Amino acid sequence: MKKRILVICQYYKPEPFRISDICEEMVRRGHEVHVVTGYPNYPEGKLYEGYGTGKHIDEVINGVKVHRCYTVPRETGTVKRIMNYYSYAIASTMYVLSNKCVASDGKSFDIVYCNQLSPVMMADAAIAYKRKYKVPIVMYCLDLWPESLVAGGISRKSYIYRYFHHVSKRIYRQMDKILITSRMFSDYLQGEFKIKKEKIKYLPQYAEGIFDKTPPKEEGEIFEFMFAGNIGELQSVETILKAAELLQDEPVKFHIVGGGTDLERLRKLGENLNNVTFYGRRPLEEMPEFYAKADAMLVTLKSDPVLSLTLPGKVQSYMAVGKPIIGAIDGETKIVIEAAECGFCGRADNAEELAENIRKFIGNNTDRAAMGNAARLFYEKNFQEKLFFDKLEAELSLG
Repeated sequence: MKKRILVICQYYKPEPFRISDICEEMVRRGHEVHVVTGYPNYPEGKLYEGYGTGKHIDEVINGVKVHRCYTVPRETGTVKRIMNYYSYAIASTMYVLSNKCVASDGKSFDIVYCNQLSPVMMADAAIAYKRKYKVPIVMYCLDLWPESLVAGGISRKSYIYRYFHHVSKRIYRQMDKILITSRMFSDYLQGEFKIKKEKIKYLPQYAEGIFDKTPPKEEGEIFEFMFAGNIGELQSVETILKAAELLQDEPVKFHIVGGGTDLERLRKLGENLNNVTFYGRRPLEEMPEFYAKADAMLVTLKSDPVLSLTLPGKVQSYMAVGKPIIGAIDGETKIVIEAAECGFCGRADNAEELAENIRKFIGNNTDRAAMGNAARLFYEKNFQEKLFFDKLEAELSLG
């Protein structure tokens, strides 16, 4: 049965998030989808060329109706970040309460879907719409708040943390259903905010359809390792650089693909390392070609007990192409790598363990092809795109 879905998410195409694919797939399945998003400026924090006030405010992209609300670009610094967060939260709330936010038949939407990344305040518009029109909200929780602030350097004892803890509690408890990307999120939401267990459902992320199993890279004299994704403080890419320094006498090279707020600092930090290459941000369409050149993929994350609950979306893409994974990461991701038997994983922020695991990987006693095959098999059983969309449609009660 066709449904009218209002989607709330601060980020959307041309920004590199899966929400765009999710919305377009729901349209292909016969549903009407309207997205309320912000001005594109992620991850560098600069407004994309051709966007802004009066530009691409209302458009249809592959069948999805998109409205862009006024948003202050993130740029750098705490003040700009807060302005970015609240400018979208306020502007989107004003829009969904206006007479302009209606389905194509002029009626209200049947359901609100909030794709919750950072900040959690992007859900304010969803809550406002729910209160006005008495429709349910389904949230897909990808970033835990306020814990994302802690990983960014905010103390749990600070006023800022306490304030956003109150904000997060208010928001999460307004959701009718919360879909989580990591099983470990469930205990946190229940314990921290008293969210009822029956409201929480596990829905891991998927890898885009362009990622398919590639044949193992033909091994040469040099082993190639690749990190692909956003490069910010939380991703702890500096751990890779420190490991690269420890491995300068080994037959290894490191390839860092992606953009973000920490890219330029890391480039300067690694400019004297002849075994590291930075490529900057590249289009999604190019990523399978990059992956094919790697003997193994790298996943790193900052050390933090709650941040470790996260399963970064890149893990699914790595597994989809059938690549072994070497991690310097705790918690959920370590559990997945070990369950899949697709690589090695050491502690977050620990360059020495990362270097040692890389030495182990390139050693004569490691069956690298078997690791790649195990990664793909685990992906097929748990993270395939169709599995994701079928379950999402069911959880939205749209099937």
